Amino acid sequence: MPHFDLIIVGAGSGNSVLTPEFDSWDVAMVERDAFGGTCLNTGCIPSKMFVLPADRVVEAEEAREHLGVDVIARGGDWPSIRDRVFARIDPIVEGGTEYRERQEHVQVFHGDAAFTGERTLRVDLADGNRVELTADRIVLAAGARPRLPELPGLAEVPFHTSETFMRIDRLPEHLIILGGGFIAAELGHVVASLGSRVSVLHRGDRLLRHEDPEVSARFSEEFARRVDLYFHATPTSVRHDGATFHLEVDQADEPVQLPGHRHCTSIDGDALLVTTGRDPNSDQLRVDLAGVATDADGYVLTDDTLETDAPGVWALGDIRNPLQLKHLANQEARVVSHNLLHPGDRRHIDQRVVPHAVFSHPQVGSVGATELQLRNEG
Repeated sequence: MPHFDLIIVGAGSGNSVLTPEFDSWDVAMVERDAFGGTCLNTGCIPSKMFVLPADRVVEAEEAREHLGVDVIARGGDWPSIRDRVFARIDPIVEGGTEYRERQEHVQVFHGDAAFTGERTLRVDLADGNRVELTADRIVLAAGARPRLPELPGLAEVPFHTSETFMRIDRLPEHLIILGGGFIAAELGHVVASLGSRVSVLHRGDRLLRHEDPEVSARFSEEFARRVDLYFHATPTSVRHDGATFHLEVDQADEPVQLPGHRHCTSIDGDALLVTTGRDPNSDQLRVDLAGVATDADGYVLTDDTLETDAPGVWALGDIRNPLQLKHLANQEARVVSHNLLHPGDRRHIDQRVVPHAVFSHPQVGSVGATELQLRNEG
């Protein structure tokens, strides 16, 4: 059973824990997907690279009204845009993987990890073998995954999530999006700008409900100018006939004070994107077997030095932080890195005031608590 000074589970922000100061440590890194994690491969970086050309199309369409300039916008060449994005990202992923695999003090394990006991991990390797690893210290940086709704028929149809959608071969004629958060807002903006019809089915009464209510309402109103919005809408079944997705919809008869809100009992489209949230991967890691506590939503609990209540086990990124923001994961990686190297001089983290943005149209940016949150806190 190989033993290490440190095991890092997850090669996204967890990869940046290793500074040159760790060169004398014996380190194992476990990753089941691509190096770079969600942000580099399926999240913030590729999505913003798609947003850029989408923004240019919208700017051209609005130029006459706002600037008195006629610019012809003919949509976009999806395959060319997609290939440009991943021709830049994929070599970074490959280079990062090769760099770690060349380091003499780091051993990379490609496969699924799960705890079997205190600071003990079983790894089911991609080559079909299995290995058990132990370490003095373990860092959990295994991220999160798309949450799938309990929708009859979903498991039998070729739906997309944010982890697959950006590599599709062609732009859909009519994209149906389930969910009303930032992924729906950003990818809906991209696809609508490039020429598709987009319909968003959302259980709530406005998009981006985590924002200030006035901002959320205003965004929903503006977004409805370009996208079909169905509020208080819950799909009850989905089927696919080889070309078309057919969804039956239960839409509550509740008042929505926003213009552009639509009603339906069913809806058809040629692509389906599920954006109903993301869940931390703590359950798949079986952190309970290591004595690591989680909250009711599965997020790993840590103190403000990012150590869990299991001695020697640390956590960072989306597996512990419900905000699931890359800049927070990077901050957390720096804190964990320092605290591993300097246990007698620990750094503490303060995330009470956090900036974030939604790169849709219109864009939304905020920092800290909303007015409603502050009022609720007195």
